[in-house]
Amino acid sequence: MRFAMILLVFVFAAFGALFGALNSENVVLDFYYAEVHLPKGAALLAALLLGWLLGGLLVYIGLVLRLRRRVQVQTRELKRLHAAADTSSATARGDG
Repeated sequence: MRFAMILLVFVFAAFGALFGALNSENVVLDFYYAEVHLPKGAALLAALLLGWLLGGLLVYIGLVLRLRRRVQVQTRELKRLHAAADTSSATARGDG
């Protein structure tokens, strides 16, 4: 299994190198106040990385934070119910 993962990494690295070699022309990105000259492969890789990071941030903000808040509320509720159950069992036994 480990050999297969290493082989897979090398295959993707070879495809990445081939992709970069075939797309070596420069692309000019004009940001109105500055121009950036990048190879086409690097521009595509940067766009992919930026999309991956923004998508991960969107999922984290939209889903993970909401679920974390929900778990905190349910944990507080569970502690409250355990405390109420301990109090009621203590009174039923005559301890309180």
